[in-house]
Amino acid sequence: MLIGLMADSHDRVPAIRELLERMIERGVGMVLHAGDYCSPFSLAPFLELNVPFAGVYGRNDGDREGLKAFAAKGVGMELYESPHSIEVGGRRILLVHDLGEVVSRSLEAHEVIVHGFTHTQEIRELESGATIVNPGEACGWLYGTPAAAILDLDTKHVEFISLTEPAWKV
Repeated sequence: MLIGLMADSHDRVPAIRELLERMIERGVGMVLHAGDYCSPFSLAPFLELNVPFAGVYGRNDGDREGLKAFAAKGVGMELYESPHSIEVGGRRILLVHDLGEVVSRSLEAHEVIVHGFTHTQEIRELESGATIVNPGEACGWLYGTPAAAILDLDTKHVEFISLTEPAWKV
């Protein structure tokens, strides 16, 4: 099973939509989002493209009630406080905005940890075998390139995707 990973979308709706469309083309069945949507309208592409997702709030998600109400418009759209533990495809996944919010024992209790906050793509493995992934910034505001990732739950292989075309540069 392939799932999309996204974080730090910060209201850049066209980039969110394009990343979701590229995920759908690759066969992604759902998306996990590690927070910082910012405004409720940034969830519109998920709803319009009928992409199920689970996500946590980030530090820049000021209108949490508005985000929750917008997510409730769709089927399979869930928002949680960070951190949140979820099981998808038989894998125990920890979804967190800032890794500083959790202790190492919690990290080691999961097979996959998805986080955001730093806006930088990262993949590393803990001694416990857990894989930590930061899909990068979906917005591209800080580093100039909107990015996300695709996780194969069967193999734990991660493919990073980036919108590198000139039109996406900020």
